[in-house]
Amino acid sequence: MASGIRPMRSSGGVSSRWLSIFCIASFFLGVFVVDRFWSIPDPVKVNEGTSTMELQSKLPNPTINCEKKETTVQTSDILSQVSQTHDMIMTLDKTISLLEMQLAAARAAKVGSEEESLVMTKSSIEHLKDRQKVFFVMGIMTAFSSRKRRDSIRETWMPNGEELKKLEYEKGIIMRFVIGHSASPGGVLDRAIDAEEEQHKDFLRLNHIEGYHELSSKTQIYFSTVVAKWDADFYIKVDDDVHTNLGMVGSTLARHRSKPRVYIGCMKSGPVLAQKGVKYHEPEYWKFGEEGNRYFRHATGQIYALSKDLATYISVNRHILHRYANEDVSLGSWFIGLDVEHIDDRSLCCGSPPDCEWKAQAGNACAASFDWACSGLCKSVERMADVHQRCGEGDGAIWHTSF
Repeated sequence: MASGIRPMRSSGGVSSRWLSIFCIASFFLGVFVVDRFWSIPDPVKVNEGTSTMELQSKLPNPTINCEKKETTVQTSDILSQVSQTHDMIMTLDKTISLLEMQLAAARAAKVGSEEESLVMTKSSIEHLKDRQKVFFVMGIMTAFSSRKRRDSIRETWMPNGEELKKLEYEKGIIMRFVIGHSASPGGVLDRAIDAEEEQHKDFLRLNHIEGYHELSSKTQIYFSTVVAKWDADFYIKVDDDVHTNLGMVGSTLARHRSKPRVYIGCMKSGPVLAQKGVKYHEPEYWKFGEEGNRYFRHATGQIYALSKDLATYISVNRHILHRYANEDVSLGSWFIGLDVEHIDDRSLCCGSPPDCEWKAQAGNACAASFDWACSGLCKSVERMADVHQRCGEGDGAIWHTSF
């Protein structure tokens, strides 16, 4: 008999003890693998172009969905940053505009000297600070031969004496007849204006030699002078043969007070007249293309208004702005290429009675009236009082109008 019992072997020759150990090891390995990979979901197919946000949207999230909250917060932050950036840009724009106006005013204050100094002296800075803040300045363009026209305006739609001062202090409206000097300074023509100024105190004298063919130059000097003298929201140019209603003019301007660069008037686009000898002949007609072409849109010259920034632009750049034969064309050309809003307001170019009369009776008085055929009121000296009676807004309207 054998001295001991040998362990049994499997038919393959493997010990049953090793087989048991192998089974136990396989069990624990299986448990480990199941615990390790059980919570992993099915793999998501990801393309090369798939973004992180797209990948996150494909993964399950059974508990809390934070994506909408994060998007809302991000959108709010972006809108806040955009608003802050816009405010900063607007502030910067106003600062630049203020600096440009100060530079322009300093230059315009020295308009009488041929050589302008580019250095702002202490007195120049003090002059800028002392400028009176007003609503609008109205310059009534006149000539040495137009005394009767001026008187017809003083007797109708323009306050005079103490009322002119009251208009300035209570309403912030400055009104002046605008004129330069004669070719012989100190001559009889200049002395006549000096005497008239002594009587009425309603002139603005320019360092400019008067002449019909110098209207573009006069316009440039006018804007430079008023920008230096008054800090206004608007600057108006009007001819001395036009009837205006100051209350309606003020209401018209007030609607555009918040806009930075506006050019207000009756916009037109007349033909470029190449033929010599005709009224409004354009010597530089070839610049506007083929014969028979029309001008670009611009305000008719009888009356128009410019916001502060545009008047300042003219003042700063007047030495390099080209002047055409016609003043209104010149003005319109200076704004080509600028970010300017053209306001076509037909209440500034009503016809004389019965046109303006019908509108006044309907409760919609015109801001300005004239005859297109005469580029102003025909026979304005004789007719101004009649037009004022039939088309005026009422003498007390300006005092009861709030701007």
